Amino acid sequence: MPSDKQINGETERLFSKLEKVGWSKSDCELIAPLTLEINQLKKKKNAIILAHSYQTPDIMYGVADFLGDSYALSLKAKETKADTIVFSSVHFMAETAKILNPRKTVLVPAVAGCSLAESITADDVRGLKKAHPKAAVICYINTTAEVKAECDVVCTSSNALKIIERVRQKEIIFLPDEFMAKNLQPLTKKKLIGWKGRCIVHEEFSPETIKEIRKGHPKAKILAHSECSPTVIKEVDMMGSTKQMMDYVDTSKAEEFMLVTECGLSDRVRTEKPDKKIIGSCALCPYMKKIMLKDILECLKNPRPEQIIDLPSEVIQKAKKSLNRMIKLSQ
Repeated sequence: MPSDKQINGETERLFSKLEKVGWSKSDCELIAPLTLEINQLKKKKNAIILAHSYQTPDIMYGVADFLGDSYALSLKAKETKADTIVFSSVHFMAETAKILNPRKTVLVPAVAGCSLAESITADDVRGLKKAHPKAAVICYINTTAEVKAECDVVCTSSNALKIIERVRQKEIIFLPDEFMAKNLQPLTKKKLIGWKGRCIVHEEFSPETIKEIRKGHPKAKILAHSECSPTVIKEVDMMGSTKQMMDYVDTSKAEEFMLVTECGLSDRVRTEKPDKKIIGSCALCPYMKKIMLKDILECLKNPRPEQIIDLPSEVIQKAKKSLNRMIKLSQ
């Protein structure tokens, strides 16, 4: 049992961050025993907790060792000396960590899916390759391990254009995000062959919403994730990944921003850059928000079989080639 002094210290630590996103000191006091136990247990077990920017603030600032987008967290997973990786995110990201660290224990707190990852199968990829035998196959990281194993190279929203430009082929099967392929096509002379996958969060944003915000806040900078529709992208000031959006906010002299993406990123800006004002609305990802602190504690203490990432060795071997090629081409 933690002492009153430990609880008070942890409450103050949490409150220093979470007050910026509306948490009270009482709220922080309620979760302090849980975050204390998680942080003590991860040290005892030589575990690391990686959290995507779309996670809830209590996870991001209560227990995570590293925050970031898919690419940054992939690198952290590859570099870590921890024995156990807890990936607080959707399932495909934990699979990625396992592919890069096959000998480590990789845990996912909750079995959370992804509309993009579920939009395509390995059989679909084999069919595309048969139809376009001369094309390179680039798959977005929001895919299953089995799909990655069928592709030439993986990409993230941060490095997608760089990967496209650096592969040898002029024709590229780019999957599974339909909107991302359409948004990238004007930026390259190569031919992109897309798929029909969409993110259920980003496809909800409309150009009309952007125009309304622009009317009320003409000096605001509006940033959109590249998973949004091309009609939305036409209305914004910048398109990019979550990291690129954070970097833009950090270096911009503007004071107001609308982040056209999942709500977790707005929480990060409010917490880490309190001098910047977030306007407009965001959208919650039901998959990302499925994970809670109690799930992280449970998987550290006594993981259930479905919380342990286990992949066939053949899939790991093939998918690792495509991930390592992404890392090499991104350098």
